[in-house]
Amino acid sequence: AQNIHWAAAGAHTGDISATMVAECGATMAELGHSERRHTIGETDEEIGRKVRAALDAGLIALLCVGETGLERQAGAAAEANVRQLKLGLRDVAADELGRCIVAYEPVWAIGEGGVPCSPADAAAVHGALRAALKEKAGGAGTVPPVLYGGSVNLQNCRELAAEPEIDGLFIGRAAWRAGGLLAVAEAALAVRRAMAG
Repeated sequence: AQNIHWAAAGAHTGDISATMVAECGATMAELGHSERRHTIGETDEEIGRKVRAALDAGLIALLCVGETGLERQAGAAAEANVRQLKLGLRDVAADELGRCIVAYEPVWAIGEGGVPCSPADAAAVHGALRAALKEKAGGAGTVPPVLYGGSVNLQNCRELAAEPEIDGLFIGRAAWRAGGLLAVAEAALAVRRAMAG
């Protein structure tokens, strides 16, 4: 599901509960996407409540984080992402982290006309996110994978996949057609297989 409501029951017109999503057979809920944050105005606190609801319903919580262009220009990319991560996972216990996935999607890099983040810059933010996740896990939990999503396409997926800090790709527009998704996935997997030896 691309969104859920945090309440398990009650009238929330236009929203669907995590329980209903799970009952329909879904296994994952995408939460905190930049469009939800910046177009609809969802707060970090609301997103954290949705993460908790997803886990309570037995769903995998896919938490999206990403800095704005202004935050990047101010040199606060890592700080903005770690803040969103910590608030999004605030009510998640260390032993529940294995049921979470984090997707880093810099706001300025996504959508039509988005400029992809350089692999090195993406890896730096991934490193900051991973450090915060390791601290949260504290040896008691699994550190969730951190994916990169921000104008991922066939032209840049190999360089992104070659970054050890990047666990996978969170593909948007390039996946709108099955052939595009398959091409990006095959190219990225070829890089990872070569890295594995």
